[in-house]
Amino acid sequence: MTFLPVDAGLTGLIVQWLLFGACALLILAAGPRLTRNAEIIAAKKGLSDDWIGLILLASITSLPELAAGISSVSIARAPQIAVGAVFGSCVFNLVMLVVLDFAVRGESVYRRARQGHILSAGFGIMLIGFAGLSMMVGGLGIIPAIGHFSAASLMIILFYVVATRAIYNYEAKIQDSTAQKVAKEPSAVSLSTAQMWVLVAAVAILAGGSMLPVIGATIADQMGMGRGFVGTIFVAAATSLPELAVSLAALRQGSVNMAIANLLGSNLFNILILAVEDGLYLDGPLLDSAAPIHGATAMAAMVMSGVVIIGLLYRPQTRLFRAVGWISITLFTVYLVNIYIIYISSI
Repeated sequence: MTFLPVDAGLTGLIVQWLLFGACALLILAAGPRLTRNAEIIAAKKGLSDDWIGLILLASITSLPELAAGISSVSIARAPQIAVGAVFGSCVFNLVMLVVLDFAVRGESVYRRARQGHILSAGFGIMLIGFAGLSMMVGGLGIIPAIGHFSAASLMIILFYVVATRAIYNYEAKIQDSTAQKVAKEPSAVSLSTAQMWVLVAAVAILAGGSMLPVIGATIADQMGMGRGFVGTIFVAAATSLPELAVSLAALRQGSVNMAIANLLGSNLFNILILAVEDGLYLDGPLLDSAAPIHGATAMAAMVMSGVVIIGLLYRPQTRLFRAVGWISITLFTVYLVNIYIIYISSI
């Protein structure tokens, strides 16, 4: 699907970039509205910012990845783009922590974040690692399948349910602790109004985010990029724009934990998307059809998740040029290495 023919020339390319920018602006406008009303829902329902960020915001901001993945496997029959976009989005979500660290003035973002995010990052490593391992051994016939649906996808669904349940129990325990309770000022906005605005913002993010990979693929075709590179880098970055917009909006509103929970929760939801895509890909188990190079991206996401855990535990104070810490530099370095590996493999 393209908005203009690939040979439309420079004018067509400019139009595509303008459409890309319009979708981006729509998402950036919806982000603050979403986070503001999500905070109201959290306060009125007695939920933590972490839980709202992990489940509600992460699910909404991951809808473009879901829409792009469904179209990739059901319409385009392009498993490389589908799998590459999921793992690439996980890496991109983690490198966005560098942006958050840069945006926080005075101290590292990890010094302001609660260590409870370690649980989310740990489950992220488990889910990403399991999906990556299943992909790398898929061609060996080790993992059974029910028709075209892999048993690995059933395990991914199970792991996701276990992860969200465990995190919910942990957050509930924190909320019950008198030492951890934080009084929130009541909002004049009613719960029903906040829920309505969350729905409106979600629709706007879904509309803008779903069109980004389509426009991005058109731009990539006109610029002569390979599909593996497009899926892992270009489409992943495009569909991850909602996470960036919402996390920055949460940070501006003082909800550091909601911002981080949104990014880490999106990684959990991204791996769940692989199971949904597997059910819609009728040519066999999806991960069996994926190129082994996607395993490099999965490994990069795991390494970066480990670096985040170190940052949350160590809480570094030193910042280079008073801008970012060594945790962020490490995350960005791994991201650049992953881009280089994918680029070399696509040549």
